[in-house]
Amino acid sequence: MPLGGFFVYQGDLNFYILVIFGLIGTVLGALPWYFLGRFLNEKKLANFVENKGKFLGITSKDLNKSKLWFDKYGVSLVFWGRLIPGIRTLISVPAGIELMPLRKFLLWTTLGSLIWVFLLSLLGYLFGENYRIIETYIDNLKIFIKPLFIIFLLFLIFKYLKNIKNIS
Repeated sequence: MPLGGFFVYQGDLNFYILVIFGLIGTVLGALPWYFLGRFLNEKKLANFVENKGKFLGITSKDLNKSKLWFDKYGVSLVFWGRLIPGIRTLISVPAGIELMPLRKFLLWTTLGSLIWVFLLSLLGYLFGENYRIIETYIDNLKIFIKPLFIIFLLFLIFKYLKNIKNIS
């Protein structure tokens, strides 16, 4: 997207067309990962947990609670996950596993991706000839944001596990 923004800077490309097609490509790229999650669906996961879960310390009750947890936080995870390099693609898999409705998945994926595509395109335009510098900034941003996101996910998991213990 920064390279596309550079072409906008040079006058060779329209900014809005770049964003629209970048968004379409990003959303279409998320779909195979979502459907992979659907293929590894909750039913298959439930069968696995039923047969092998005791070896992992997981019960079908835990699986049901995880579904409730994803139902509660899944929209936020899908939306905000689109803004984090490295997480952007992977967040589609749990959405599919938890059978997040496709329309809901597409809506939140599209909104989160729109921000990402727009910002990268804009940065490519603003940096002009120096658009390659953006990659350095994004790499530095990943080093900072990924751990924060992982800490946030761990916090949510810890909170979820604490709620399970309180309910049991």
